[in-house]
Amino acid sequence: MYNFEIKTKISCGIGALESLKDITNKKIFIITDPFMIESKTIDKILINLEGNDCNIFSEIVPDPPIEIVVKGMEKIKDYSPDIIIALGGGSAIDAAKAIMDFSKQIFKIDEIEFIAIPTTSGTGSEVTSFSVITDAQKGTKYPLVSDDLIPNKAILDPELVKTVPNFITADTGMDVLTHAIEAYVSTDSNDFSDALAEKAIKLVHEYLIDAYKDGSNLEAREKMHNASCMAGLAFNQASLGLNHGIAHIVGAKFHIPHGRTNSILLPYVIEYNANISGYNNASYSDTAKKYAQIAKMLGLECSNVRLGVKNLVNEIKKMQKNMNMPMKLTDCKVNKVDVENLLPEIAQLALKDGCTKTNPRIPNDSGIIDILKQII
Repeated sequence: MYNFEIKTKISCGIGALESLKDITNKKIFIITDPFMIESKTIDKILINLEGNDCNIFSEIVPDPPIEIVVKGMEKIKDYSPDIIIALGGGSAIDAAKAIMDFSKQIFKIDEIEFIAIPTTSGTGSEVTSFSVITDAQKGTKYPLVSDDLIPNKAILDPELVKTVPNFITADTGMDVLTHAIEAYVSTDSNDFSDALAEKAIKLVHEYLIDAYKDGSNLEAREKMHNASCMAGLAFNQASLGLNHGIAHIVGAKFHIPHGRTNSILLPYVIEYNANISGYNNASYSDTAKKYAQIAKMLGLECSNVRLGVKNLVNEIKKMQKNMNMPMKLTDCKVNKVDVENLLPEIAQLALKDGCTKTNPRIPNDSGIIDILKQII
């Protein structure tokens, strides 16, 4: 038996921000990053919140550290808001989740309504029970998992993402694809999560390159925004896998954007999980068959499972090349020797990561090290 539930009310499409006008006479604590202030994106939020008391905490940085979370908690304690609004990418939403949840636990404050407004199409954090916080001193990312972290409402307005630079569009878009594919082959996947993952994969395949090439293409932006949310709903139900288990460690160690790290790993994790060796192996795993189903769904040649897996991997690499994405860690200015020296440690930490436990193939140290050697 399993349960499927969507806690978050979702407002989406052009003009979705106007749903904020339904809020009246409230104390609102907005958590965001400095760029949202500098770019005046915050004004698009505030204009729809006229008549409310708004307090802005704009100190969020990429891979939010514990220190920023503590600072945000102190602000909340002093302000006692009715509503928290997280505005930004995954870092802002993840930080807001941690700030809100820890504040409720430690300060015993009343229930706060939580609204997430993503400004990138990547993490799906606006509908998930996950948050990732960084310990900068240890170079480690800590995933937090609790249904209490799920926002009450998400607002998906493509107007907020049309100015996202193309390289960030690529990174976050491939993050969406990784979320959807990992959820699809997860050991906890089910018919409902599969349906969401399949749609997200189709949308990414059809619209990501268009969004990358022309950020003002609102149709492509809207479809990618929706795909990100659907992939988030899928993995919130089914969890993820080894791709994220490794990416959390590698990204923290070498300061590579999360989506970019996932993208680099994705072809090799698919090959590892499919576990197809030789040329006469007719006994394909269920995982390999699901990868082949993705290939078939995308219209790739798939006369047999082996060919389907191969063409899926090649299609992902083709998408990466079309967006001028790095294909190896050394393309991200990472020193090869530094990676080699940390291989055993990365492998051990990846095995302990919470995402790894739902990977369809049970990994070991040597398997992870082999994957890492291929991406150096």
